[in-house]
Amino acid sequence: MKYFIDLHTHTIVSGHAYTTLLENVKQASEIGLKILGTSEHGPKMPGAPHIWYFGNETKIPRKIKDVIVLRGCEANILDCDGNIDIPSEVQNKLDYMIASLHDVCIEPSSVENNTKALLSAMDNPNIHILGHIGNPIFPIDVEAVVDKAKQKNVLIELNNGSLNGAREGSFDNCKNIAQVCKEKQAKVILGTDSHISFDIGNFSKVQKMLDAVNMPEELIMNTDEKKIVEYLKGKGKLENFNLE
Repeated sequence: MKYFIDLHTHTIVSGHAYTTLLENVKQASEIGLKILGTSEHGPKMPGAPHIWYFGNETKIPRKIKDVIVLRGCEANILDCDGNIDIPSEVQNKLDYMIASLHDVCIEPSSVENNTKALLSAMDNPNIHILGHIGNPIFPIDVEAVVDKAKQKNVLIELNNGSLNGAREGSFDNCKNIAQVCKEKQAKVILGTDSHISFDIGNFSKVQKMLDAVNMPEELIMNTDEKKIVEYLKGKGKLENFNLE
Protein backbone atom coordinates (compact mmCIF):
# COMPACT_ATOMS: atom_id res chain seq x y z
CA MET A 1 0.00 0.00 0.00
CA LYS A 2 1.29 3.48 -0.85
CA TYR A 3 1.06 6.33 1.65
CA PHE A 4 1.26 10.04 0.84
CA ILE A 5 0.75 11.75 4.21
CA ASP A 6 2.77 11.96 7.42
CA LEU A 7 1.36 14.30 10.08
CA HIS A 8 3.34 13.18 13.14
CA THR A 9 6.84 14.60 12.73
CA HIS A 10 9.24 16.60 14.87
CA THR A 11 12.19 18.93 14.26
CA ILE A 12 15.03 20.25 16.40
CA VAL A 13 12.50 22.70 17.83
CA SER A 14 11.07 19.88 19.98
CA GLY A 15 14.37 19.68 21.86
CA HIS A 16 15.11 15.98 21.40
CA ALA A 17 14.87 15.63 17.62
CA TYR A 18 17.71 16.04 15.15
CA THR A 19 16.68 17.67 11.87
CA THR A 20 15.12 20.90 10.66
CA LEU A 21 11.78 21.44 8.97
CA LEU A 22 13.52 21.99 5.63
CA GLU A 23 15.43 18.72 6.02
CA ASN A 24 12.16 16.93 6.78
CA VAL A 25 10.51 18.51 3.74
CA LYS A 26 13.44 17.49 1.55
CA GLN A 27 13.06 13.88 2.68
CA ALA A 28 9.30 14.01 2.18
CA SER A 29 9.77 15.30 -1.35
CA GLU A 30 12.36 12.67 -2.21
CA ILE A 31 10.14 9.77 -1.14
CA GLY A 32 7.00 11.13 -2.81
CA LEU A 33 4.92 12.37 0.11
CA LYS A 34 2.23 14.86 -0.88
CA ILE A 35 1.52 16.27 2.60
CA LEU A 36 3.88 16.70 5.55
CA GLY A 37 2.58 17.85 8.90
CA THR A 38 4.92 19.40 11.44
CA SER A 39 3.81 18.65 15.00
CA GLU A 40 6.21 19.82 17.69
CA HIS A 41 5.64 18.80 21.28
CA GLY A 42 3.51 21.16 23.34
CA PRO A 43 5.29 23.48 25.79
CA LYS A 44 4.86 21.30 28.90
CA MET A 45 7.24 18.74 27.38
CA PRO A 46 10.80 19.45 28.62
CA GLY A 47 12.77 21.10 25.81
CA ALA A 48 9.68 21.96 23.76
CA PRO A 49 9.15 25.39 22.20
CA HIS A 50 7.49 28.39 23.81
CA ILE A 51 3.77 28.75 23.12
CA TRP A 52 4.55 31.68 20.80
CA TYR A 53 6.12 29.20 18.39
CA PHE A 54 2.77 27.54 17.76
CA GLY A 55 0.94 30.82 17.33
CA ASN A 56 3.51 31.86 14.74
CA GLU A 57 3.28 28.72 12.58
CA THR A 58 1.24 30.70 10.05
CA LYS A 59 4.62 31.99 8.83
CA ILE A 60 5.44 28.52 7.48
CA PRO A 61 4.74 28.44 3.73
CA ARG A 62 1.81 26.28 2.73
CA LYS A 63 3.96 24.58 0.11
CA ILE A 64 7.71 23.98 0.15
CA LYS A 65 9.24 22.31 -2.87
CA ASP A 66 6.42 20.07 -4.07
CA VAL A 67 5.18 19.20 -0.55
CA ILE A 68 2.12 20.69 1.12
CA VAL A 69 2.99 21.59 4.72
CA LEU A 70 0.34 21.45 7.43
CA ARG A 71 0.94 23.38 10.64
CA GLY A 72 0.14 21.37 13.73
CA CYS A 73 1.33 20.30 17.14
CA GLU A 74 1.41 17.32 19.45
CA ALA A 75 -0.36 18.66 22.50
CA ASN A 76 0.20 17.08 25.89
CA ILE A 77 -2.84 15.83 27.79
CA LEU A 78 -2.30 17.11 31.32
CA ASP A 79 -5.03 15.53 33.45
CA CYS A 80 -8.05 13.23 33.54
CA ASP A 81 -10.26 16.11 32.42
CA GLY A 82 -8.48 16.13 29.07
CA ASN A 83 -6.91 19.56 29.45
CA ILE A 84 -3.99 20.23 27.11
CA ASP A 85 -1.06 22.64 27.08
CA ILE A 86 -2.16 24.67 24.05
CA PRO A 87 -4.54 27.59 24.81
CA SER A 88 -7.69 27.88 22.74
CA GLU A 89 -6.60 31.02 20.90
CA VAL A 90 -3.54 29.16 19.60
CA GLN A 91 -5.49 25.97 18.86
CA ASN A 92 -7.64 27.98 16.48
CA LYS A 93 -4.58 29.05 14.44
CA LEU A 94 -3.34 25.51 13.81
CA ASP A 95 -4.35 23.21 10.96
CA TYR A 96 -4.57 20.16 13.21
CA MET A 97 -3.71 18.86 16.66
CA ILE A 98 -2.54 15.51 17.94
CA ALA A 99 -3.26 14.88 21.63
CA SER A 100 -1.00 12.42 23.44
CA LEU A 101 -0.22 11.04 26.87
CA HIS A 102 3.44 11.45 27.88
CA ASP A 103 4.67 10.34 31.28
CA VAL A 104 6.67 13.55 31.81
CA CYS A 105 3.44 15.55 31.55
CA ILE A 106 0.86 13.28 33.18
CA GLU A 107 1.39 10.46 35.65
CA PRO A 108 0.51 7.02 34.23
CA SER A 109 -2.51 5.76 36.12
CA SER A 110 -5.25 3.17 36.10
CA VAL A 111 -7.14 2.01 33.03
CA GLU A 112 -10.09 4.07 34.24
CA ASN A 113 -8.10 7.30 34.65
CA ASN A 114 -6.05 6.93 31.48
CA THR A 115 -9.22 6.22 29.51
CA LYS A 116 -11.01 9.20 31.07
CA ALA A 117 -8.15 11.48 30.02
CA LEU A 118 -8.48 10.39 26.38
CA LEU A 119 -12.28 10.46 26.37
CA SER A 120 -12.29 13.95 27.87
CA ALA A 121 -9.67 15.23 25.42
CA MET A 122 -11.91 14.20 22.53
CA ASP A 123 -14.58 16.63 23.73
CA ASN A 124 -12.29 19.39 22.45
CA PRO A 125 -13.29 19.94 18.79
CA ASN A 126 -9.73 21.04 17.98
CA ILE A 127 -8.35 17.57 18.78
CA HIS A 128 -8.16 15.66 15.51
CA ILE A 129 -5.82 12.75 16.30
CA LEU A 130 -5.08 10.66 19.40
CA GLY A 131 -1.36 9.91 19.40
CA HIS A 132 0.27 6.55 20.22
CA ILE A 133 -2.51 5.23 22.45
CA GLY A 134 -0.95 1.75 22.43
CA ASN A 135 1.75 2.79 24.90
CA PRO A 136 1.74 0.01 27.54
CA ILE A 137 2.54 2.40 30.40
CA PHE A 138 -0.88 3.97 29.81
CA PRO A 139 -3.32 1.01 29.71
CA ILE A 140 -6.75 1.99 28.39
CA ASP A 141 -10.20 0.64 27.63
CA VAL A 142 -9.65 0.36 23.89
CA GLU A 143 -13.28 -0.22 22.94
CA ALA A 144 -14.45 2.84 24.89
CA VAL A 145 -11.79 5.04 23.29
CA VAL A 146 -12.48 3.81 19.76
CA ASP A 147 -16.24 4.19 20.24
CA LYS A 148 -15.79 7.82 21.35
CA ALA A 149 -13.31 8.49 18.54
CA LYS A 150 -15.81 7.26 15.97
CA GLN A 151 -18.60 9.28 17.57
CA LYS A 152 -16.49 12.47 17.62
CA ASN A 153 -14.80 11.77 14.27
CA VAL A 154 -11.34 11.77 15.85
CA LEU A 155 -8.62 9.76 14.13
CA ILE A 156 -6.80 6.98 15.98
CA GLU A 157 -3.08 7.08 15.27
CA LEU A 158 -1.12 3.91 14.62
CA ASN A 159 2.39 5.02 15.46
CA ASN A 160 5.38 3.55 13.63
CA GLY A 161 7.77 4.93 16.23
CA SER A 162 6.04 2.94 18.96
CA LEU A 163 6.85 -0.23 17.04
CA ASN A 164 10.42 0.84 16.35
CA GLY A 165 11.68 0.85 19.93
CA ALA A 166 10.28 4.15 21.23
CA ARG A 167 7.68 2.45 23.44
CA GLU A 168 8.68 -1.11 24.21
CA GLY A 169 5.86 -3.62 24.32
CA SER A 170 3.51 -1.62 22.08
CA PHE A 171 3.03 -4.11 19.24
CA ASP A 172 0.31 -6.29 20.77
CA ASN A 173 -1.56 -3.24 22.10
CA CYS A 174 -1.39 -1.48 18.74
CA LYS A 175 -2.48 -4.61 16.90
CA ASN A 176 -5.48 -4.90 19.20
CA ILE A 177 -6.32 -1.22 18.64
CA ALA A 178 -6.10 -1.71 14.88
CA GLN A 179 -8.36 -4.77 15.10
CA VAL A 180 -10.96 -2.90 17.15
CA CYS A 181 -10.85 0.04 14.72
CA LYS A 182 -11.42 -2.38 11.86
CA GLU A 183 -14.35 -4.06 13.62
CA LYS A 184 -15.96 -0.73 14.50
CA GLN A 185 -15.11 0.92 11.16
CA ALA A 186 -13.22 3.74 12.90
CA LYS A 187 -10.79 5.81 10.84
CA VAL A 188 -7.07 5.52 11.55
CA ILE A 189 -4.06 7.57 10.55
CA LEU A 190 -0.50 6.31 10.40
CA GLY A 191 2.17 8.49 11.98
CA THR A 192 5.91 8.00 11.92
CA ASP A 193 6.56 10.15 15.00
CA SER A 194 9.80 11.03 13.23
CA HIS A 195 12.50 12.71 15.28
CA ILE A 196 14.96 12.65 12.38
CA SER A 197 14.35 13.17 8.68
CA PHE A 198 15.34 9.63 7.69
CA ASP A 199 12.19 8.30 9.40
CA ILE A 200 9.79 10.59 7.53
CA GLY A 201 7.18 8.53 5.67
CA ASN A 202 8.60 5.20 6.86
CA PHE A 203 5.62 3.11 7.94
CA SER A 204 7.33 -0.28 7.56
CA LYS A 205 6.73 -1.46 11.13
CA VAL A 206 3.11 -0.41 11.27
CA GLN A 207 2.50 -1.93 7.83
CA LYS A 208 3.30 -5.39 9.19
CA MET A 209 0.70 -4.86 11.88
CA LEU A 210 -1.88 -3.63 9.35
CA ASP A 211 -1.23 -6.71 7.23
CA ALA A 212 -1.72 -8.92 10.28
CA VAL A 213 -5.23 -7.55 10.86
CA ASN A 214 -6.03 -7.10 7.15
CA MET A 215 -6.92 -3.43 7.66
CA PRO A 216 -9.15 -2.09 4.85
CA GLU A 217 -7.60 0.73 2.82
CA GLU A 218 -10.72 2.86 3.15
CA LEU A 219 -10.14 3.21 6.91
CA ILE A 220 -6.57 4.51 6.47
CA MET A 221 -6.33 8.28 5.98
CA ASN A 222 -2.79 8.31 4.54
CA THR A 223 -3.62 6.77 1.17
CA ASP A 224 -4.94 9.92 -0.52
CA GLU A 225 -4.20 13.57 0.24
CA LYS A 226 -7.83 14.42 -0.53
CA LYS A 227 -8.94 12.34 2.46
CA ILE A 228 -7.08 14.41 5.04
CA VAL A 229 -7.86 17.76 3.40
CA GLU A 230 -11.57 16.96 3.26
CA TYR A 231 -11.45 15.66 6.83
CA LEU A 232 -9.86 18.85 8.17
CA LYS A 233 -12.17 21.06 6.14
CA GLY A 234 -15.05 19.19 7.74
CA LYS A 235 -13.57 20.17 11.09
CA GLY A 236 -13.50 23.86 10.12
CA LYS A 237 -9.81 23.91 9.19
CA LEU A 238 -8.01 24.72 5.91
CA GLU A 239 -10.92 26.97 4.93
CA ASN A 240 -9.01 28.91 2.25
CA PHE A 241 -6.93 26.00 1.01
CA ASN A 242 -7.53 23.89 -2.08
CA LEU A 243 -5.41 21.06 -3.44
CA GLU A 244 -5.67 22.29 -7.03
